[in-house]
Parts: sequence; structure tokens; C-alpha cells
Amino acid sequence: MDADSVSSYEQAGFGRSTDFGQTPVLVVVDMCKAYFEAGSPLNLDRPEVADAVKELVAEARGSGVPVVWTRVEYEPGGSNGGVWYQKIGVLASFDRGNPLGEWLDGLAPEPGDVVITKQHASGFNGTDLAERLGQLNADTIVVAGVSTSGCVRATATDASAAGFLPFVAREAVGDRTPQVEAANLFDLHAKYADVVEMADVIAYFHTQNTC
Repeated sequence: MDADSVSSYEQAGFGRSTDFGQTPVLVVVDMCKAYFEAGSPLNLDRPEVADAVKELVAEARGSGVPVVWTRVEYEPGGSNGGVWYQKIGVLASFDRGNPLGEWLDGLAPEPGDVVITKQHASGFNGTDLAERLGQLNADTIVVAGVSTSGCVRATATDASAAGFLPFVAREAVGDRTPQVEAANLFDLHAKYADVVEMADVIAYFHTQNTC
């Protein structure tokens, strides 16, 4: 962001950092073929994000941190898609049966993981995500996945509203352009979440490993 914007936000008191809590959950947002497969209208062309998310998932599993996955799925034609589906035509990529909605190879839920199927940007909207996180005794949510300006942002914002401490792993999220990504990470960190380096998330996960 430009220096004037940074200064303005800092002077107003935005962007205070918070501490990690005691019981984290990794929330992996919408890591499906639609965002990473050549020819898809939603392709972000960001393979490094998929690699980073794979690393975070492995570190979470190795440290005993629960992994929650969100995915989007609609009835064919979007009868349950509402206004969002009408607004964004490419959401038809997530109609049931479309292969673009499938998980990425090597990055998919395992038995025992929580999977949240949603029809809106936020993983919380119209789902039981908050209840499931409560069952895991979570106080801290680390958000990774795509896209930064859409479902990542909405999920992190609603995590804060639901009383969880949201952290966004900087290297493990992605968007269509650097400008859009930078603006959204800046605003997230200013108001709703802490945007942190992946190395710090991994170190935090390791504190959970009591084996």
C-alpha cells in the first residue's frame, strides 16, 4: 500500500496485532481445481499457493492441529445459489458434478477432518462452521486458501464476528492480481484479522505438539 494510506491507518489506530490463542484450527478455504487448473475461468495461476497450503496442512497434521475444509457446491443451475450466483456467472464451475469443484490432487480432506459445504463466500454463512469449531474447542482460526478478496476475506471477517481469533497465513492465500491481494490483506490486517508469515504459523503449530 502507499505510504499515505499506511500512515493514515496507523494514526487512526488500525492494525493492532493480537496474540495466538491456545487451541488453533486450520481452515482451508476452497482449494479446488477451479482455481488452479489451466483453462478454468477462475484459474489464479498461483501454484505456489497450493504448495504453501500443502505445507501448512502437513504441519498442522504433524502437530495435532485439526484441519477444517470449506468447499462450494450448488444444485445444477444454481437454484440454491441466491444473489451471489446471479452476480458471478463463473460460480457455475461449482455446480454439482462439475470436475472443477473437485479437490486438488494431494490436497484433500482425510477421514476425521471437518468438511463444510457452502453456497456463499464465508464459510460461516448458512453453515454449522461455528458450532463445529466450538466442538473442537477452537479459539484461534488460521485461514489459508483462495481467493484472498473473496472467500478467505469473508471467512476471516466472520470468524472475528463469531468470537474466534482469525489469522491469515500470508503465503498460503492467493488472488487474481498482486494489487487486489495486497489491498485486501492490508484491510484485513487493519480491521479484522492478523496477517502473519507462514513461518510464524508453523512455529505456533509446533507449540501444540505434545507427542
